[in-house]
Amino acid sequence: MFTSYIPSLMTDWRGGEVVRVTDFFDYVLVWNTGISYGLLDGLPAWALGVVMIIAIIALAIWWVRADSALIRLGLAFCIGGALSNALDRLLYGAVADFFHFHWGAWSFYIFNLADIAITVGVILLIADLLGLGRSNKMASQGQ
Repeated sequence: MFTSYIPSLMTDWRGGEVVRVTDFFDYVLVWNTGISYGLLDGLPAWALGVVMIIAIIALAIWWVRADSALIRLGLAFCIGGALSNALDRLLYGAVADFFHFHWGAWSFYIFNLADIAITVGVILLIADLLGLGRSNKMASQGQ
């Protein structure tokens, strides 16, 4: 949320402006009316709000019931990112995305810090699913 507010405050950006930082990275303000990477774009704001509230509540319940520190850390990243994007949507009516990586004709989605947090959280959840972080715990329980 803070990282969305500062660019618009400092630059008076409203969307679409591009600042070339390197040959492969631009800083650009795009208002995302969808959820992740533009998914569910076109849904009414109230419907997106309901989806986001349900997701955050489900993640919070999972966090409370989780017995693994890795799961809790992953969920904390996901919940934090989701809350940040939800606050953007509440304050601005859309989520401010501004990091854009590209190389030649290839272009990655434009995203923000909250999206990075959600991605890190998902990676941690996948790591737990694959058994990373549990090998020592299981070995000590078997002795």
